[in-house]
Amino acid sequence: MDYLEGLLLGRLWSDTDFENRKHFGLFILYGLLVDAIVLYIYILGKGILGFGVIGPIHIAVFTLLFLANPFICFRYYRMPWWGKAMILLEKIFKSYLIVSYTVSLLLPRLSVRVDDLQDFLIGYLNETLEKYTEKFQASAGSFSTVLGVLAGGVHVVGTVLILVLAAIVIPSLIYLAVKLVQYVWDWIINTLIIKRFFPQRK
Repeated sequence: MDYLEGLLLGRLWSDTDFENRKHFGLFILYGLLVDAIVLYIYILGKGILGFGVIGPIHIAVFTLLFLANPFICFRYYRMPWWGKAMILLEKIFKSYLIVSYTVSLLLPRLSVRVDDLQDFLIGYLNETLEKYTEKFQASAGSFSTVLGVLAGGVHVVGTVLILVLAAIVIPSLIYLAVKLVQYVWDWIINTLIIKRFFPQRK
């Protein structure tokens, strides 16, 4: 429970030591979760739990929850269990909106249709190998094909690794950026309003 509170409430409102621990594995798992949702929608061509569908209502609800967050959280530890449960559910819903927004950003980047994916990959591989083979043809002579294949293979593998790394890191960075902005907003409201008018918040 402490871990869940630390994850969802953040350092300003949580009494746990969640922020003092390293969460590199959680960083990777979050990126993989978003990627799994994107691939599911991309490959199967159908939605899952509304992820990736973002409209004015979603943005308005998220903005409202974002602005109200300090007032929702500051008395968390003085609430009964059902009040705490409602706040944690609200945090889960807000995280859902962040994931859904991230999916809506990443999904359009997969512009190649699933049915054309195999032809696209084969064409890209052949084009890359031919480019490197032609590059070595003047200097390597008969070895140009071997060098072209090796250099092209390294290029393809490097590109795949970069794309996989970006696919994991970008969703996590978006989430961390939202959390950081939320922390700054919460700190300002806590300092200017809550500590003045609602002392002893915990």
